Amino acid sequence: MAVQQHPWFIGFLQQIRDGQLPETATGLDGLTAAQLFDLFETQWQSRLLDLRSRLMQAKGQSFYTIGSSGHEANAAVAAALRPTDPAFLHYRSGAFFLQRSKQVPGQTPLHDMLLSFAASSDDPISGGRHKVLGSLALNVPPQTSTIASHLPKAVGTAFAIALSQRLHFEGQWPADSIAYCSFGDASLNHSTAQGALNAASWTAFQQVPLPMLFVCEDNGLGISTPTPVGWVQQSLTQRPELKYFVADSRDIAGCYRVACEAANYVRRKRKPAVLHLATVRLFGHAGSDAEVAYRKKERIADELALDPLAFITAQVLQQGLMSAYQLADWLEQLDSQIERIADVAASRPKLTSAAAVMASIAPVRPVSPAPALLSEGERTELFSFDKHNLNKPQHLAKLLNWTLHDLMAQYRHIVMCGEDVAKKGGVYNVSQHLVHAFGYNRVINTLLDEQSILGLAIGLAQQGFIAMPEIQFLAYVHNAEDQIRGEAATLPFFSNGQYHNGMVIRIAGLAYQKGFGGHFHNDNSFAVFRDIPGLILLCPSHGEDAALLLRQAVQLAHQQKRLVIFLEPIALYMTRDLLTAGDGGWLRDYPTPDCSVPALGEPAVYGDSDELCIISYANGYYLSCQAEAELRQQGVQIRLIDLRCLIPLHIDAIITAIGSCQKVLIVDECRRRGSVSEELFTLLHETKPNTFQVERITAEDSFIPLGAAAYQVLPSAEQIKQQVLSMLNRQPQEQQA
Repeated sequence: MAVQQHPWFIGFLQQIRDGQLPETATGLDGLTAAQLFDLFETQWQSRLLDLRSRLMQAKGQSFYTIGSSGHEANAAVAAALRPTDPAFLHYRSGAFFLQRSKQVPGQTPLHDMLLSFAASSDDPISGGRHKVLGSLALNVPPQTSTIASHLPKAVGTAFAIALSQRLHFEGQWPADSIAYCSFGDASLNHSTAQGALNAASWTAFQQVPLPMLFVCEDNGLGISTPTPVGWVQQSLTQRPELKYFVADSRDIAGCYRVACEAANYVRRKRKPAVLHLATVRLFGHAGSDAEVAYRKKERIADELALDPLAFITAQVLQQGLMSAYQLADWLEQLDSQIERIADVAASRPKLTSAAAVMASIAPVRPVSPAPALLSEGERTELFSFDKHNLNKPQHLAKLLNWTLHDLMAQYRHIVMCGEDVAKKGGVYNVSQHLVHAFGYNRVINTLLDEQSILGLAIGLAQQGFIAMPEIQFLAYVHNAEDQIRGEAATLPFFSNGQYHNGMVIRIAGLAYQKGFGGHFHNDNSFAVFRDIPGLILLCPSHGEDAALLLRQAVQLAHQQKRLVIFLEPIALYMTRDLLTAGDGGWLRDYPTPDCSVPALGEPAVYGDSDELCIISYANGYYLSCQAEAELRQQGVQIRLIDLRCLIPLHIDAIITAIGSCQKVLIVDECRRRGSVSEELFTLLHETKPNTFQVERITAEDSFIPLGAAAYQVLPSAEQIKQQVLSMLNRQPQEQQA
């Protein structure tokens, strides 16, 4: 079916024949006739693609019909930018994508977009996984249905571009590029958008370079909820250090002129700006949206009169670039071309197996060599601040600090960011002295906003840095978890592995902190991470493993571009003793930087008992060690397994560690519901059915109260000891006597 049969299209051609197109300015405001026609062509390509997608959907060939109709003036913004400017696009930015494609030779945007509509595995950006606007060649990282979630990483990218210049680092994007991000007027109200705009203003207020151009495409509607008239302008003009520009999509020449002014301002000043672009939403929110259910027919008809295509078409005719007859013929040819391409795209292969779908979640990449280690002399100088402690066993926090020094010296593109990480050295002094060794460009104090911290990390990672954000407390991540789940983790998946977010997110957390109550400062739940595909979570219980696992995390981020969570148990940061005061039983020696790291997912095993083993991690492992010491005095031998890698669980390695033990006790300091013990329990039964007697001890399904009451809902060493004796059908010594 031809788009020419669509009622809107028939009506539009009738307008042209009747001479009812709107009046436009006689001049082109600096735009050449060739530029005008180029933008005209792009806008019509975008509109015809929208209509074609709906026809394809009716035939079961297309699966996504949120279109760009009424927003096509963003093509003028694309023309004002360079193709090397990374662009984070609103889902109504089809015309922007098409116009940018014209700036890079060899592109086939009509074919590519139709492959995306058809969810074909030939789609060059997502490989059939989603309808996204994205391209590696065009510097357009793919976004899905953006509800402002892409703004923090756009700000992070702008910061990373400027940081590259200060650090003389050759990143993904040139040092003179600017970051671009478009969003809708309804999305402006989202806390994520407000946080990103605030972060941009906060940064620029301190004279820190941030070449960021926001574009708010204001069509006055959030699906069915009208945006109050004047709200967007008032909201955007009240931001310190955020330069405001405004344009109307009905004036394409004015759009281009203002977009050039805005882009030049950002590029020259290295400051953020926002372009408020008045648009109109045509044909509803999406193909399934029945506008008449919530809008008056008269209002819908009135907005058709504001169609930017009517205005640019009038200008093309007015300039004599073609006649009305030639226009109708040209549109018919263009639609026929798109129809032919759509037929081909609809016939192309689809993803047909789970393995094919999942191949881009964590693609195996060629191993890039690690940078050279420091010489002995360089390390001596680096650690001169703590030379009196070197060669002595230390607690976890100290050994983490030393590891960070070694890693940041070896990997000169690690950038740490977070609240208080610089001069203060973090809440628990884990990042102490790093800013003195590596400077404020690599150890960055951020504002108090986890969305902005993680958005900065994503921007840094996409620019080629190894980002190492710190979240002060585990519970704080819930304020921003979608930056990990919906943005960082999904990028390889939706880009077929072409884009990545290689980073190590350090998070202080878990329970057993004396004097703290939950849930913000004594939180024992990391369930949010357990269902994020591709994510790795490492968790040490003592300083030696902390050093080895953090090195492993950085290797994974550097070589395989993996997203790694490094969960640090706060209660064990400063723990020195195991059984009695002063025994130093939890201190460890610092493993030298040339030590090999364990294989990913390989647990640590202590003891060789073949009777019973305890599987645990972090505080639970510490308590299990205490229980094991008491049991050993009673003649009970057990095996201890420290998981170390909590996501994903490598069940084959765990079963190897269990060995010949047939009784397994899982000790999990997190809650009974939603804890990793659930998965481990299930995996053991699924992998080795009827082999093990498996029991578990967990925390109660409770938040953590203040003071000694906390230990009423958390596992204890005594509980572990009693459970082991029960599983072995033995009585405590005092009862035996």
